[in-house]
Amino acid sequence: MSEVVSTGAIVMMGGILLVLVHQGLRVREIWQMAIACRKDARWARIWEAENRELRSTLRAEKANTQQLQKKLMRLQELIPAE
Repeated sequence: MSEVVSTGAIVMMGGILLVLVHQGLRVREIWQMAIACRKDARWARIWEAENRELRSTLRAEKANTQQLQKKLMRLQELIPAE
């Protein structure tokens, strides 16, 4: 009778060990996904900052272009038409 109990306990511990290993693998998988998400979020922040900078530069360039066009129009008005 005690051999049956011992064998049952060992089988039970083996089952628990398998469950723990399985759970450990799942936790590792989730950890890897979390690391990947963190890296992706970091790159998203970098790209967002770059986009803001580019939009700001584009606005400045558009303003500069408008000023140059106005100056060109004034200069063209000063040149006598032939």
